[in-house]
Amino acid sequence: MPMIDVYAKAGTFGDRHTLAQDLAAAVMKWEKVPKLPLFTKNTAAFIHDLPADAISNVDGDDNYVRVQVLTPVGVLDRDKQLGVVAELTDIVAAAARDPSLKQRTWVLITESPNGGWGIAGHANTGDDIAKAAREQIAALTAKGGAGKS
Repeated sequence: MPMIDVYAKAGTFGDRHTLAQDLAAAVMKWEKVPKLPLFTKNTAAFIHDLPADAISNVDGDDNYVRVQVLTPVGVLDRDKQLGVVAELTDIVAAAARDPSLKQRTWVLITESPNGGWGIAGHANTGDDIAKAAREQIAALTAKGGAGKS
């Protein structure tokens, strides 16, 4: 259940809502979790528009995008890291309608420590999340509609 924060100069993206939704769906896909409310309702992206003078590299350029992905510890192995970074970079460049932005998009993956993932006022461990997912699958199966990816 990742949280994604995107920081860019104001005006970089025309449709921030679709960008946020696309990024959340992509990370959920790479995490390979089932489409359960536990995951679909708690995987989100936040688009932060910054004034141009709030971003700079050493040369003074302000046309960068930073994507910060916070995910529970151990969810993304190396293949998933490579995939999520490539796909998020592609999504950002497409949303900005600027293919060259791929060269200026930084994707940072940060893992939350076990027990450091809070939902509804409870700090969840990996086991807590897995248990909640199993319970939702069982409830959906009992109603005749398992949440498969």
